[in-house]
Amino acid sequence: MMTDSLDWLSIPCPAPSEAAAQAARQRQDQLTKPRGALGQLESLAIQLAALQDNPKPSVDPVQICLFAGDHGVVAEGVSAYPQSVTVSMVRNIAGGGAAISVLARTLGAALEVIDCGTLGDLTGVPGVRCEGVGPGTANLVQGPAMTHEQVTAALAIGRRAAERAAAAGVRLLIGGEMGIGNTTPAAALACALLGLPAELLVGPGTGLDKAGIRHKAAVVDCALALHAAPDSAPPVSPLAILERLGGFEIAAMAGCYLACGQQRIPVLVDGFISTAAALCACRINPSLREWLLFSHGSAEPGHRALLAGLDARPLVDLGMRLGEGSGAAVALPLVRLACTLHNGMATFAEAGVAG
Repeated sequence: MMTDSLDWLSIPCPAPSEAAAQAARQRQDQLTKPRGALGQLESLAIQLAALQDNPKPSVDPVQICLFAGDHGVVAEGVSAYPQSVTVSMVRNIAGGGAAISVLARTLGAALEVIDCGTLGDLTGVPGVRCEGVGPGTANLVQGPAMTHEQVTAALAIGRRAAERAAAAGVRLLIGGEMGIGNTTPAAALACALLGLPAELLVGPGTGLDKAGIRHKAAVVDCALALHAAPDSAPPVSPLAILERLGGFEIAAMAGCYLACGQQRIPVLVDGFISTAAALCACRINPSLREWLLFSHGSAEPGHRALLAGLDARPLVDLGMRLGEGSGAAVALPLVRLACTLHNGMATFAEAGVAG
């Protein structure tokens, strides 16, 4: 069992199996179709084969882990909704009424809801796992969003979620989030990690108008200026960036993704906030990148830059920006179909068709 120190963050994720990938490529070339005719579905099946060290991969059972947290930066007027919505939505998700709840039921995926640090008391709410680090993060334009102890604890929340998934035999994990205002820390993380200005990455989030987006970008710029290292100092580490600009649920997702990779569980990454967590996790431990699949292109303008920073190509682009892991859940049937086609189609020899 891993300790609560941060030593586990540097444990390398296993390398994908080139032998399994080669066997999967050979199978794809023998299936009754023109070579490459299934496009990304072919490459996806080969990637999963390599990750699972199995020429005939499968992604079931699927686990959806939804991490919730509140953010002190909401005091700066960066959200169209009040912070009380976070706890209300967590209750709604656990009660089965949210989009991700409906998707999980429809897809037959397990859904775990984890309170990483909201402002409300969710103790005793059915379906909510309470592991709160604190009553929301601090305001990142006034100081670090988290203490070192808090970011350590939040990362460990995600690690434990991955451990539970591994113990349950999960073959694919989807991370989701809920937290009013969390597109602001996600944008700040993206700007700091990619070296890009806020005006290029900040979007409407919960539905801000143009003036609201400009204000939100100014808030992010203030945070970046506050937490930037002086020119004469060494660059700020990805972990320190997460501590200063992130959120409890974002750190938990980053920890979950990294621990999943370490335990050979592929991750289907959701949209803007989830991808910011993924980029941060990859900067902390680059060996994670091989274990990440990317589900959809978010309507948040900064998502394209995050995907480019990870050299990632999403499966679909439906203009979604809901969060909760919903975009990844919508793309899950494509991942399942990639495996089903790969495993179930006849080869030319089996079908008696001249190749």
